[in-house]
Amino acid sequence: MVRMRRLLDQIVPVWQSRALVIKVLSFASIGVVNTVIDVLVFTTAYKLLALPLIASNVMSWFVAVSASYAMNSKVTFGRETGGIFRIKDFVRFAGSGILSVIVATTTLVILSHYTNIFAAKFLSIIGSFAVNFSMAHFVIFRPLPATNET
Repeated sequence: MVRMRRLLDQIVPVWQSRALVIKVLSFASIGVVNTVIDVLVFTTAYKLLALPLIASNVMSWFVAVSASYAMNSKVTFGRETGGIFRIKDFVRFAGSGILSVIVATTTLVILSHYTNIFAAKFLSIIGSFAVNFSMAHFVIFRPLPATNET
């Protein structure tokens, strides 16, 4: 119980930080755009190209994660990246997104047995949002090291 309290004592100030709230809102706004991209690519692949469910989802994820990296590098985490695209950061961003796509695809496949495909897709996007932001904020986009100007 003491450990849990210590953890909460560390997390609460971070969540109350205005900068973090702004980042979450920015990340969520970009997420809305990415959701549209994801759903359009998914629908095209699944309905028009008749690709299998998992292939359609992975394809739509890859397109959306690429757009997400570009927008978040410039906007949400622009201060941390200096607004510069880096292959290393993209690979880390996409790599961390593998956890997210596993969560999203697992959710999609499981829920597709209980509801229609598009409701399952929507719910899978919500689950992956939490994973995506956590990985982006705490792992991928760390602040740039301070430079010593002399």
